[in-house]
Amino acid sequence: KVLLVDDSKFLRMANERALSKAGFEVSTAADGEEALQVAKDQLPDIILLDMLLPKLSGPEVLKALKGNPATMHIPVIVLTSLSQKNEEKLLSEGAAAYFEKSTLELDKSSDRLVATVETVLDRTNRQKNLNLRLQGLAKKKATDD
Repeated sequence: KVLLVDDSKFLRMANERALSKAGFEVSTAADGEEALQVAKDQLPDIILLDMLLPKLSGPEVLKALKGNPATMHIPVIVLTSLSQKNEEKLLSEGAAAYFEKSTLELDKSSDRLVATVETVLDRTNRQKNLNLRLQGLAKKKATDD
């Protein structure tokens, strides 16, 4: 399940179509407040978050998501049309990836976005599996002692 947050109806619809075509179940939100509500209600597997949003900005939404125990584990891919000078700061604040969106060559951009979502989800699943194995080993060691 993907939550796509973008105030641009055109980009939201185009990316929703590309993600759905790739087999993802997509929910959308058009502003920061709606994004937080949908994230809390649906607990998606990943969130695609535009940075320039009405009501609550993308950075405010990211901070709220990472500060809430119910949503802090959900990987967030930051979507922005701004330069990548903010990338390091956003990654340090909890974003899983940074994606520079473009209305030019929208088909290529949508394909890259789908690939980025798949990569982040794969990385997240591998980390979850590793954590589960480590927990299992720790429990086994505790019972062996």
